[in-house]
Amino acid sequence: MDDKYELLKLKNQLCFPLYLCSKEIIRRYTPYLKEIDLTYTQYVVMMYFWEEGSSNLKDLGRTLILDSSTLTPLINKLVKKGFLEKIKQTRDERYVMISLTEKGKELQDKALDIPEKLKDCISITEEEQKQLYTILYKILFSMEKENDNGNA
Repeated sequence: MDDKYELLKLKNQLCFPLYLCSKEIIRRYTPYLKEIDLTYTQYVVMMYFWEEGSSNLKDLGRTLILDSSTLTPLINKLVKKGFLEKIKQTRDERYVMISLTEKGKELQDKALDIPEKLKDCISITEEEQKQLYTILYKILFSMEKENDNGNA
């Protein structure tokens, strides 16, 4: 193959191993999440609410870096399952707070052992995990900054 195409080889792409790792980690989460009736994305949303208790769609989207067209159906499914509830504000009915229900709080106890179960599938040290976490967020923040500047 011509050297000018070297950059296009999979072995030279950072995005490819990131994609594969993400896909594989989500695949490993699936059986545990199925037991508590969540998809991986629903699990991420629930982790947010377990931490925050309640929020509006805008703040949720900003934190999870997801737009409302992705979040709205997710929230609606979690409301239907009884894990979250929507509360319209009396001052402005367009403004909706989303809150964790008692059933949603109980789900947190059921999910408590999931991170521990997944720890073994990632065979890197705790220090390497911290470094990887830092590097991944550095990448995300630099991409966000680029988006904010209109470069993407």
